[in-house]
Amino acid sequence: MNINATLFGQVIVVFALLMAALGYYLGKRKTQSPNLTAVVAFFSALVPPLAIILLIVLVLKNDVHTSKT
Repeated sequence: MNINATLFGQVIVVFALLMAALGYYLGKRKTQSPNLTAVVAFFSALVPPLAIILLIVLVLKNDVHTSKT
């Protein structure tokens, strides 16, 4: 079975972009710094099990209460 390196790279890039979007969305609700969360999620996509663990941690984390004045 041949594994195409181009296809593998494209899958990783799409997964990284998806992780960054999910990290930013969850980071807005769960952390004080959603941009940093999105960057960490993007780079964690290079090691997919680490990315899944990051998502699980973000989902289980309590929401941050923001004061709107």
